[in-house]
Amino acid sequence: MITAEQFDDQPVRILRLPQVRAMTGLGKTTIYGLEAARRFPKRIRIGCRAVGWVEGEVASWIKEQTETRLR
Repeated sequence: MITAEQFDDQPVRILRLPQVRAMTGLGKTTIYGLEAARRFPKRIRIGCRAVGWVEGEVASWIKEQTETRLR
């Protein structure tokens, strides 16, 4: 998850669903399903009808998946 220290080092970038899909290679249904199962970063509300994901959290999730696979 994101920490306060990350705000000091670099700006936080919010990704929309197409960007998350491109980064992970996952489909919309899979992303939302993993999120519901608490196995994917939770989205944040960025507007009254818009959500996004914190880029650093998605990148950390990808790294974790890669490291788990290599064990």
